[in-house]
Amino acid sequence: MAGPDQHRGAQVRAAATEGGSQPEEQPSRRKRRGATKTVRKRSPKSGGDKRVHVIYVRLNDTEKTVLTAAATTTRTSLPAFLARSGLAAAHDLDNTAAVIAGHRELVAELFAARRHLGQVGNNLNQAAKALNSGGWPAQLDAVLVATHRAVQRVQDATDQLLQQN
Repeated sequence: MAGPDQHRGAQVRAAATEGGSQPEEQPSRRKRRGATKTVRKRSPKSGGDKRVHVIYVRLNDTEKTVLTAAATTTRTSLPAFLARSGLAAAHDLDNTAAVIAGHRELVAELFAARRHLGQVGNNLNQAAKALNSGGWPAQLDAVLVATHRAVQRVQDATDQLLQQN
């Protein structure tokens, strides 16, 4: 036991037990060996620039693979890549609208060509039925020309699609 307190109301800094923990002492900080790696931190974004809204996007496997590869190439995370590319598209609305309209027109043309090919195929089947029964349809030449045009229309739309990708 320690002797009488000589400080008369002042806080005693020494522990009452000998060799015990000292409340005011700071623990020694040991440095790990090989811990010289410095971490570069970005400064936090200010209140107006900080991204606080979360948007969920659904992707299929192919879309995710393509976007992840693009994000890796640009050395950004996938969410950052999506945000930046979306913002770039929003800032250039004329060009973006033209690209989207081009895709829509191409899809509409493919559907129209498919419909046209189906109608011509129906006419071609009727002509083949007439030929098989021994007759000669009067519209055979017109049906063959229409078939050729429908096939060419589908081919042209497919070529455009392949050129865009």
